[in-house]
Amino acid sequence: MNSRKLPIILLVLYALVFIFSAIKPFNRAVWWAEIIPVLIPILILVFTYKKFQFSNISYFLMWFFLSLHTIGGHYTFELVPFDFFNEQLAKLNLEFLFPNGRNNFDRVGHFFVGVFAYPLAEFTYRKKYITSLFTAALFGVFALGFWGALYEAIEMIYAIKQGGDTGAAFLGSQGDIWDAQKDMLLDIYGAIASALLFYSIWRKK
Repeated sequence: MNSRKLPIILLVLYALVFIFSAIKPFNRAVWWAEIIPVLIPILILVFTYKKFQFSNISYFLMWFFLSLHTIGGHYTFELVPFDFFNEQLAKLNLEFLFPNGRNNFDRVGHFFVGVFAYPLAEFTYRKKYITSLFTAALFGVFALGFWGALYEAIEMIYAIKQGGDTGAAFLGSQGDIWDAQKDMLLDIYGAIASALLFYSIWRKK
C-alpha cells in the first residue's frame, strides 16, 4: 500500500473511534482527562507530516494504541466490555499482572503504550541523532520507561485533586495497591517488544 495513503486512512479510522468515544461517555470529566493526552500526539503528527513521515509500521502501531486508549476513555477503562479477553488472559497463568476478577483492559493498554518505542527509535535513527540501531532501540525503551513513570505521577496528582468517583475512575487501580508499578512494568515490556521489532526490521534495511 502507498505509504502516503495509509496515514490518511488510519486518521479517518481514528476519527470514527473518536466520535464513538465522544458520544455519551460514562464519565465526561474522565473522558477529557484521557483524551487530551491522545489528541496532543495526533495533532503533532498531523502538523509535522510534511516535514517527516514515519514508516507504515510506526503509523499503524501508534494508531492501534491511540484507538485503544480512546475507547478506554469512553468506558473509563474499568468498564470496557472485555470479558472474553479477560478469560483468555486468565489461561496464561499470569495472575501477577492480569489477576482474575479484574478488568485487565487497562493492563493490556499499558503493554501497548510501549509501541511508541518503535517510532521514537525510528525517528532518532532516520534523523541521524543516533547512528546505531541498537542504541536507537535502547533509547526507545528508556524514553517509554520515563514516560510511563511520568504518566503514573500525573494520574496520581489528578486523582488526588479530583477526588471521589472521578478521581478513582481515572486512576483505575481497581483496588490493586501495586497497580502503578505493574502498569510501568507493562509499559517497559511493550517497549522492549517494540524495540526488538524495530531492530529486526531496520537491520534488514
